[in-house]
Amino acid sequence: MIIKTLAENTAVSEAFGSEHGLSLYIETAKHHLLFDMGASALFAENAAKMGVDLSTVDIAVLSHDHYDHGGGLKKFLELNQKAKIHVSAQAFGKRYAKSPDGKYKYIGIDESLLSHDRFVFVSGYMRINEEMELFSGVRPVKFAPSGNKDLFMMRGDSMVPDDFAHEQNLIIREGGKVVLIAGCAHNGIVNIIEHMQTAGYGSPTHVIGGFHLYNRSADRDEDPELVGRIGNRLNETDSQYYTCHCTGIGSYNILKTIMGDRIGYLASGSQILI
Repeated sequence: MIIKTLAENTAVSEAFGSEHGLSLYIETAKHHLLFDMGASALFAENAAKMGVDLSTVDIAVLSHDHYDHGGGLKKFLELNQKAKIHVSAQAFGKRYAKSPDGKYKYIGIDESLLSHDRFVFVSGYMRINEEMELFSGVRPVKFAPSGNKDLFMMRGDSMVPDDFAHEQNLIIREGGKVVLIAGCAHNGIVNIIEHMQTAGYGSPTHVIGGFHLYNRSADRDEDPELVGRIGNRLNETDSQYYTCHCTGIGSYNILKTIMGDRIGYLASGSQILI
């Protein structure tokens, strides 16, 4: 399994663009998958530089309903004419981030794209094929990211805290490996892993994605004490971790100190082989 990072907050070199967003291209023996599309068309520019032909993608997944993961959706629809795009049944809602001055900024995805007929709306769980499955329904029972308190959604005419019911996670099984991929882990990466296990989906050998330990609205890293507790808990598992994007460099450095070689960082232009 090859995983190429098409868009992320940092880059491996000046040859690749970076942005506050995430997009991963994943190649298995049978499928070409795009997981998230970043905040803009940047993912497509980096894909070309990495030798990735996005027109060959046969499966796409949108992890959740925020622009930094679905901002490039329109571009993908232009470049690829065949892949079904698996989104949460709660997708295309009105999502907002509250800034320190109390103002609300829209951070959802382009609702006009809903008219396309290539979306597959997923509720709870879906087995996509013999390699891939999606699940949601994770509850933030422990180690919940504090940055969630600044994220909201419209329910009717009221602004309410986002419940992240629109967040879904991907499992890929190949060659004895069980790879869990999360977009931002708003419901907490520990909770996502434990939900996967208790729901009977197995334990991951590898975990990839953002852990939402950086609050972009407030430009603040997560409480180091909480990050340390998360690192210690992840260290108790048998998984290899690769994180990126909303984890934040400060929080990543704490996790790296605790977890050592058990965790690595992905950046635009990087490639890993699992």
